[in-house]
Amino acid sequence: MVKIIYPTPEKIIEYNLLVLNLIKVKKADSPKVLSRNKITEAIEECKKIKGDIYNKAACLMESLVQKHPFASGNRRTAFIVTKDFLISNKAKFNIKDDPKYARVMVGVRVLCLISPLFSLLLGQIAYF
Repeated sequence: MVKIIYPTPEKIIEYNLLVLNLIKVKKADSPKVLSRNKITEAIEECKKIKGDIYNKAACLMESLVQKHPFASGNRRTAFIVTKDFLISNKAKFNIKDDPKYARVMVGVRVLCLISPLFSLLLGQIAYF
């Protein structure tokens, strides 16, 4: 059985700071942790979910967005954390570097979108 490498809360917090410095969206963006427990919960949900690395990646991405552990940049952070998670586990990150593909992230906060996220991560979904 292959050992899966999971992100740590510290690494996820570090990525939040990084994305807020590199990808500016709002002047008020603030690298503030609202709930470290929610970050830990997202990691634990990822560990518990059945399925392959892409199922786990979709779960991690969705959990980080829906739990909203940061004051700003939750979707950006979730995207980067998920990319790192897949690459760290020698899986292919199939999302093209095109802003059109970011639209799938818009509804993640309120909807259960693991299936579309799973398809997006596998490179099987066109932009919306």
